[in-house]
Amino acid sequence: MPDVAVNAARPETREQRAWYWYDWANSAYVTTTATVLMGPYLTAVAKQAACPGIEAGDACTTNLSVLGVPVAPGSVYAYTVTVSTLVSAVVLIFIGAVADRSPHPTRLFARFAWTGALAACLMFLIAGTSWQLGVVLIVVATICLGASLVVYDSILIRIANENERDRVSSRGWALGYLGGGILLALNFALMALHGTLGISEGLAVRINLLSAGIWWAAFTLIPYRGLRHLTGPVEMPVERQRGVVGGSLSQLASTFRELRRYPQTMLFLLAYLFFNDGIQTVIGNSSLYGQEELGFSQTTVLAVFLFVQFVAFFGARSFGAVAARIGAWRTVLGGIALWSVVVVIAFFVPAQALGIFVALALLIGIVLGGTQALSRSLYSQLIPRGREAEFFSLYQAMERGTSWLGTLAFGLVYQFTHSYRWAIVVLVVFFVVGGILLSRVRMREGIEQAGNPVPVVV
Repeated sequence: MPDVAVNAARPETREQRAWYWYDWANSAYVTTTATVLMGPYLTAVAKQAACPGIEAGDACTTNLSVLGVPVAPGSVYAYTVTVSTLVSAVVLIFIGAVADRSPHPTRLFARFAWTGALAACLMFLIAGTSWQLGVVLIVVATICLGASLVVYDSILIRIANENERDRVSSRGWALGYLGGGILLALNFALMALHGTLGISEGLAVRINLLSAGIWWAAFTLIPYRGLRHLTGPVEMPVERQRGVVGGSLSQLASTFRELRRYPQTMLFLLAYLFFNDGIQTVIGNSSLYGQEELGFSQTTVLAVFLFVQFVAFFGARSFGAVAARIGAWRTVLGGIALWSVVVVIAFFVPAQALGIFVALALLIGIVLGGTQALSRSLYSQLIPRGREAEFFSLYQAMERGTSWLGTLAFGLVYQFTHSYRWAIVVLVVFFVVGGILLSRVRMREGIEQAGNPVPVVV
């Protein structure tokens, strides 16, 4: 076992409280835009481009042409997320190497956050048949969100010791769902009252997209101000004369070579690739599923997602408490099993069966935040010291809003079947494979290989 001291958990610190607020800030975009509104809205815009004059809810069998490739309008959003992730897989890994050598990591994190928020605000301009603008802005916002989270997640290790991270990560996620839920409640009110206010449903959606970008930008000020005193690189450039960028490029090759020295970390990342892709695809396409497959109105879907947000707040806190008793690894495995049940139930939900849909939403809310928050803290234990952002960039390439295997599978299944039921049920494969791989991760061995203290409860 490595010669390192095990740190006792401390009371909540000022830095930790400031850190929580970025989950609150970015969750508004993740919830309102990426999860609830953009999938159905971009699909509607794409349908108008492919089938001019089509009524809401009607099927469109005419394909769009993207660089000569036929694409079903119903697959545009899923493919857009896929493209975003493929680009992110390259960009985020480089950003992680740079972040470990940046003398001002908080400043770097805020720049990415505010650039992503600007792209989110510009989504207000998506109207008519301008689905191409929507695609570009989603790609920019997704990459910037992932880049900001690379730095943000790496800061967790600097502000919380090994016995605090499950608690701190869970509280951050919980606050994020609370913030996302509050904005979604305001969005829901606007959607419900748009006729009374004399604006169209489309304009109401665009105003809500704008509100998510403004929220993201404004609340990023809190972690920026609270953590801006964190200065100095975690890892010095390999060759000082090559500077931050040159040294980072040299270090990337070494990162992949060194990753082989940490087989449990590699196995965790592989497991996370599968089960997180399943989670992200369910989250990103559930509103599309509710409207297009189950026939619920956008207002109904918004109300159900609002319910999920507040359930998820308590779910994340509860999972943190369970992890303190039985360990985060076992708790996440249980969460993955529940996700498999969610996907199977979703396949059998009849159209317009609101009661069953709400019950399913309750189950999603309970398991949603907990599995993601504890996965973040679990991975933090498997990272070698001094390489936090670099290793978290690998994690973020698979993190929320940047999954690609699941969205690709979802898009392809819909492309060939024109059924969102078959597209959603195929995701059970991701949870089963991810759960099997995670069950083989030997956490204690992996923590010791990384040279980190072993928490009291693993």
